[in-house]
Amino acid sequence: QKMTVTGGSSLPKDEVDRMRQEAEQYADEDHRRREAAETRNQGEQLVYQTEKFLKDNEDKVPAEVKTEVETAVGELKEKLKGEDTAEIRTATEKVAAVSQKLGQALYANAAPEGAAAGAAGEAKADDDVVDAEIVDDEKDAKGGAA
Repeated sequence: QKMTVTGGSSLPKDEVDRMRQEAEQYADEDHRRREAAETRNQGEQLVYQTEKFLKDNEDKVPAEVKTEVETAVGELKEKLKGEDTAEIRTATEKVAAVSQKLGQALYANAAPEGAAAGAAGEAKADDDVVDAEIVDDEKDAKGGAA
């Protein structure tokens, strides 16, 4: 079998050149729009994730950390109502930095509990430990050395 693909176009060459020139002309504007959309999406996603994390762990997070995070999230929500990409990016970075304090606070609260439980569990586990060596007498009796 033989197949031939031709690059024929129904558009005249000058039309193709005009379209290519327009694409290059608007490339910067397209890039800015894409960057703005991505920044906005990141901000909205961070707001959702942070609020969900706060809701799921509200009893484990200290009040001062929770207040600081809620304030930063509120500021980001206000910036998302506008169109300034730089302000949205700055507010998003602030929420990301502040929300890390949530993880640190949660980890700090969980570490002492985990350490106490781990120490108690280790003492019990060591009570029944017996060291032993297994010897296979059948192999030795048949003269088969491994």
